[in-house]
Amino acid sequence: MDLSLKEEDRAFRDEVREFINENLTDELRHAAKINAGVFSDAPISLAWQRILHEKGWAAPSWPVEYGGTGWNDMQKYIFASELAHADAPTIAAMGIRMVAPVIMKYGTQEQKDFYLPRVLSGEDYWCQGYSEPGSGSDLASLQCRAVPDGDDYIVNGTKIWTTHAQFANRIFCLVRTSTEGKPQAGITFLLMDMDMPGITVEPIITLAGDHEVNQVFFDDVRVPQSNRVGKENEGWTVAKYLLEFERGGAYASRHEVSLGSLRHMASMEKSNGERLIDDPAFRKKIDEVEIHVEALKFTEFRVLSEMTNGQNPGPASSMLKTCGSETTQAILELGVEAIAYYAAPDQEEARHPGFNGTVIGPEHALTPMPRHLNFRASSIYGGSNEVQRNIMAKVVLGL
Repeated sequence: MDLSLKEEDRAFRDEVREFINENLTDELRHAAKINAGVFSDAPISLAWQRILHEKGWAAPSWPVEYGGTGWNDMQKYIFASELAHADAPTIAAMGIRMVAPVIMKYGTQEQKDFYLPRVLSGEDYWCQGYSEPGSGSDLASLQCRAVPDGDDYIVNGTKIWTTHAQFANRIFCLVRTSTEGKPQAGITFLLMDMDMPGITVEPIITLAGDHEVNQVFFDDVRVPQSNRVGKENEGWTVAKYLLEFERGGAYASRHEVSLGSLRHMASMEKSNGERLIDDPAFRKKIDEVEIHVEALKFTEFRVLSEMTNGQNPGPASSMLKTCGSETTQAILELGVEAIAYYAAPDQEEARHPGFNGTVIGPEHALTPMPRHLNFRASSIYGGSNEVQRNIMAKVVLGL
């Protein structure tokens, strides 16, 4: 695979940089920089998504007929890399990267015509109803029930760890429609409006003090059967397809930026009277992580190439999810080590846009600890890394 930039690639990179410089405001950059969660909060994320949508760049991975860019693999990588280096807000994955590909593959024409333009523009903001208390990585054991009633389903149960449910106006859910046979055989994939009567959202505050996840309760919620994606009791197939997109994604570009930030921190912090970056033991840790980032980048290129040729990520998404999440955690752990005692103060309020108080310590010490705490979950959500290794052992190695 040739990764060198050709003349047309450099021209495209310059076009992307010019667009970002002209359209990514200082307010959006700052909000993204101080964010410690997995995703930027909806007001920030949507503001940037609408700017990208107006340009036609909101969904580079989508087919052109649905509003994608038609870019090649290198252009997609350049775009992701430039966004990362510019500290652009992250676009919430649940709509563009997760439910949209599912609707494209399994949805009816009416569902495609209605939902996809709204996902692209940001008019609809989605959350994911998969995990339940006691049914996280063992997703097939879910118990949220949907009982047919005329042209509707009546849904009762609960979902947990629902990211940004407090912002979302729509949710895609796995529900149990049958208890016969294997657990996977009785699951159905439903789309719901969050303002339907009987839906209640309760916040869950993370260890870092952020309100990012929630528990969602369904009490006799009436959902039209026309909101089903795929056939009844065949939602497990739909769910597995979606998880391939949740578990994949572009880690390497942001890892490269995080490594740059880590080196900057290490050059500013002292250890035994000398710069931490000059400590051979600490520098060795950074170099080891960089090797993992390079390996991850090449794997992402390969998977992206396969997707461009019409293949879905398959088991490679498990490799990306496992390596990407564990490398994320390794970088963040080194960040906490670098700032030392500055990791102790709880400064959750200082990570809100518009904060005008006094920050304890240097600016670079504000987010490493809360990011470290929040991203401890990255090796669990989307299917725990233990589950991912089982998938790789079975599908890739044939064990």
